[in-house]
Amino acid sequence: MKLPPPLHPLTCFTHLSRLTRLPALSRLPGPRLSSALLGATALELFVLTGRLIAYPFGLTPERGGAGPAGTGPPAATDPPTTATTVTAALPATPAATPPVVLLHGFIDNRSAFIVLRRALTRHGRHLASLNYSPLTRDVRTAAELLGRHVEEICARTGHGRVDIVGHSLGGLIARYYVQRLGGDRRVRTLVTLGTPHGGTAVAPGAGVHPIVRQMRGGSSVIEELRGPAPGCRTRFVSFWSELDQVMVPVETACVDHPDLDAVNVRVTGIGHLSLPVHPTVAAAVREALEAPEAGEDDATAAGATSAA
Repeated sequence: MKLPPPLHPLTCFTHLSRLTRLPALSRLPGPRLSSALLGATALELFVLTGRLIAYPFGLTPERGGAGPAGTGPPAATDPPTTATTVTAALPATPAATPPVVLLHGFIDNRSAFIVLRRALTRHGRHLASLNYSPLTRDVRTAAELLGRHVEEICARTGHGRVDIVGHSLGGLIARYYVQRLGGDRRVRTLVTLGTPHGGTAVAPGAGVHPIVRQMRGGSSVIEELRGPAPGCRTRFVSFWSELDQVMVPVETACVDHPDLDAVNVRVTGIGHLSLPVHPTVAAAVREALEAPEAGEDDATAAGATSAA
């Protein structure tokens, strides 16, 4: 299938709060909403087609390394009724940067991160992709399983902390682990892509699948995440798109919590499925993961910035 023509202007990101060491660039003028929505819809259909083709290849564990070393033993797996580590062949010697855990969205698998994986491995990051079963019925259960996998990765690599990138439901599972299960001890940076942090009104199948109901506004999971989180050590970077038709309202994909160190990054010109595969988003995610923690670099950017 022929790739749709490039969106104009180039996807633009606007930081709504502080993020260290992301470049401040001039904001490009945005297209009219109607033309932008048309282009985003065409791109979503193209991405959906590609995801359907790639989906079978993400069902099985990857062979070989998940980073530049390309060596390491395969990870142990959990029973197929829960989730499995499909890519965790990481070197035993710690690298300069922590491993990155990729966590897909609902009814998806590791194939969703093909573009992002390439962008991160080219820059020396070691990756571990986790597949959780579509039969998983509870965010809390999935978050507990994520925590066990993170512990395995830390033990195997010698790192005390990891970074996590989660798309949609994957970001919500990772946030629950960080905020409610003490995962902030292990997670340095959590990047979410189109995650319903405040709950979304669009939840097809909510009457059938319990975990979909938990993504709706006012669910017990969403209300738990609204609770206090004093001293949370994880840095949050949330990418949200003004053309994301799965997040209703679109601002629900922003992290809005007084106790969390959070940056919300607005994306223009693309929809929900395109977030984990768009090259510009991948570059911005990489920059977010490379930003130093507080105290690592005295040159901390403050105020609103933008990146394109």
